[in-house]
Amino acid sequence: MSRSTASRRSRALFLALALFATSMLAGCAVVTVAGAVVGVAATGAGLAVNAAVGAVKLTGKAVGAAADAVTPSPSFSTP
Repeated sequence: MSRSTASRRSRALFLALALFATSMLAGCAVVTVAGAVVGVAATGAGLAVNAAVGAVKLTGKAVGAAADAVTPSPSFSTP
């Protein structure tokens, strides 16, 4: 084996390893981006649930206030 053949093989091996490493890093980037998307979606879902709970609480307060306004207040007499 001549020096130029060994040099070509080592370059080819280096190139193959570099391409493999790049593809592995690209896979990691996809996993990272997918994880970020899931995190954002979970945060959005949490915010939506909090907004729904807040709306129900507000509706409950409004119904309670309307009921208090319509019903007569009890009169307490002192003995």
